[in-house]
Amino acid sequence: MGNDIQKVAVLGAGVMGSAIAGLVVGSGARALLLDIVPKELDEDDKAKGLTKESPAFRGKLALAGIERLQDKKMGMLYSKTQLPLIEPGNFEDDMARLAECDWIVEAVTERLDIKQSVMARVAQCRKRGSIVSTNTSGISINAIGEGQDDEFLQHFLGTHFFNPPRFMHLFELIPGKETLPEVTARMSDFGGRCLGKGIVVAKDTPNFIGNRIGVYASIQAMRLMEKYGLDIPTVDQLTGPAMGHPKSATFRTMDMAGLDVFYHVADNVVNADVDTAEKDRFRSPDIIKGLVAAGAFGDKAGKGFFQKSRDEDGKRVVKVYDPQSKDYIDFEKPKPEIVSEAKKSDNKYAALVYDGSGHGKFCWELTRDISLYAAEKAPEIADDYREIDKAMNWGFNWKLGPFQMWDAIGVERSVKRMKDEGFTVPAWVEARLAEGKAAFYEENDCLTPYIKLGGKAPPVMESNDEAQLRDLGDGVLLLEFTAPGNSIGQNTMALFDRALEDYLAKSEWVGLVIGNQGDMFSAGANLVTIGFGIQQGDWKSIEEGIATYQNTNMRLKYCGKPIVTAPFSRVLGGGAECVMHSDCAVASVETYMGLVEVGVGLLPGAGGNKEILMRHYEAASSDKPADLLPKLLEAWQLVAMATFSANAFDAIDKHFLRPKDTRVVMNQDAILDEAKRKAISLAADGYMPPKPGKIKALGDYGRAVCRIGVGGLVKGGFASEYDAHIAMKIAWVMTGGDAMKGALVEEQYLLDLEREAFLSLCGEEKTRERLLHMMNNRKPLRN
Repeated sequence: MGNDIQKVAVLGAGVMGSAIAGLVVGSGARALLLDIVPKELDEDDKAKGLTKESPAFRGKLALAGIERLQDKKMGMLYSKTQLPLIEPGNFEDDMARLAECDWIVEAVTERLDIKQSVMARVAQCRKRGSIVSTNTSGISINAIGEGQDDEFLQHFLGTHFFNPPRFMHLFELIPGKETLPEVTARMSDFGGRCLGKGIVVAKDTPNFIGNRIGVYASIQAMRLMEKYGLDIPTVDQLTGPAMGHPKSATFRTMDMAGLDVFYHVADNVVNADVDTAEKDRFRSPDIIKGLVAAGAFGDKAGKGFFQKSRDEDGKRVVKVYDPQSKDYIDFEKPKPEIVSEAKKSDNKYAALVYDGSGHGKFCWELTRDISLYAAEKAPEIADDYREIDKAMNWGFNWKLGPFQMWDAIGVERSVKRMKDEGFTVPAWVEARLAEGKAAFYEENDCLTPYIKLGGKAPPVMESNDEAQLRDLGDGVLLLEFTAPGNSIGQNTMALFDRALEDYLAKSEWVGLVIGNQGDMFSAGANLVTIGFGIQQGDWKSIEEGIATYQNTNMRLKYCGKPIVTAPFSRVLGGGAECVMHSDCAVASVETYMGLVEVGVGLLPGAGGNKEILMRHYEAASSDKPADLLPKLLEAWQLVAMATFSANAFDAIDKHFLRPKDTRVVMNQDAILDEAKRKAISLAADGYMPPKPGKIKALGDYGRAVCRIGVGGLVKGGFASEYDAHIAMKIAWVMTGGDAMKGALVEEQYLLDLEREAFLSLCGEEKTRERLLHMMNNRKPLRN
């Protein structure tokens, strides 16, 4: 389906509206961002000489929304180069411009009367056939569209972004009674393919799917906490990763979302046309009411269930709310034995819920209640129960949605216990069991239309403990990292060798894709192997390992068949070097890429210094040393400061990725499909590998400037003395070592310098300290 949504109007320039506009322009579409005209001039307006007729005053709220998008801490805009795609305006002067737009999304205050008023004005200005949607977290879609004509209602639906829109994958579509199926399909295509969202189609019921199940689960956790006399930290330990939920678990998640928001969303059901029993399920517990009344809204207020502050020395202090004393007490992280024991089990979820302790009973009752509630409501809120799991996976970051969790603990076993305890299991679940369907999912069921790696599909050709080769079909081979952190070690190199020497040498294979579907592309080289070599003083093995890594990357770069990488999430150290030596990267927009070896006391050892330098030099205005020098400094500082990209567009700006060789994909689920297509396309177009080039060395001339730069970093407190020492090692490599200023050197020359510098750092005590600290604490030491 082609992208026929080229321009989008966003009505409401608040936090959500401006963030939606930022996401829209990230996809390449244009956005018109409108809000009300302020009633009166404030002192700042008067100081600027504005009048009530000034465009800057009349579009003030939209301009503020665009300004908010530029806040790097918020991160709602991928690149400042996309800002010109957003046009500000207001509801009085610019509503006629809605006729230019293919999609009009309303994101104003969560009040039915206000939303209805906005829709009445939209109906007067839009062009026929344009899609109109409301971004609401739970107000009835049909009620919002009430009073509009048939053509409007046929093109009207709910589009519920989860906050923040850039980072939350879930995008709920809620068709109204009259919405045309093709309109829902068109919006689903744009939302999934262009905005990169996970699409869930919900029915027009209170809170739709994600918030209906998620809020119920949180309220039930609070009620069971009171029943079993547990405290907040313990409940968060029980309802976090141990239960297939994120680390923020129950209470930290509510603090992030905002307790006032939670209270309001829960009230959507309380105030809806539902039965008394359903209303009672969603009445916020007293603990929520009390904190909201006290203004303790969560992270945005500095306190909620947790209170965060700094002591006199600037150290972070965390306290937790105690429901008994109604005050904040010192936070101590509990370690429930049931959690540690469950981790040792082959099925930690079953071990958790079938444990007979008090904690086990809490876990069982919460899982039971969520499962039964989701099953009871499934026919009412969705056309397919799997939509509920998708909503919880993507909107609440649950690893396991209710039905996935039910499978994990055993449907038959759990249903028997539920019935023994006097609970009624919904008839449709009983019917599945009667038909012999003892699980909600089969082994290779996929919740998206894209390639899914799992089990034996796609077919595994070879594997070891670090990686495996799969057949993606159509002559495309996949090398998948599988070690912890998707780290790259000697066994990964062995499979690279097999792929390059044996598979790609045969005519039936047209190209190689390097990617996976783990939590990240790769955290880099296997530090354990390097650390062990250092501890044993086995310098020969370390050097041979680095040489193998360098040679493998060079073979990737100059292979006779296309090599396409599919980077996403963290692409660090050796992972970044792998990507930088490929022909093409099909990158998820959420790609955080960098050469960060300084954090473990090393420098990039597999060609990263060479590649980042060459890419920066390509962007220079000429190859004269004076023109190359600023680019050398940019490349050197990126590596010396262990800088990584904020997203894929930023990775291009920083030259980790080449614009001509990179395709940024908004939907991470699709990157393997797109990478496969790219490999096939390159092969079909008569692929030829790049020709080896030479690099101009800047020698002492370049290092002198680096030396000045590193002195400033140390003086300013941005680098330690040892950071400076490593930085000058990096400078030695990038400037060509002993080579004269202006000398042309081969790539291998820089690789030899890089390998020598890497080995010299391995012999230093402070590097050993950094490596050990990273392996033990999973965070860098700056000694």
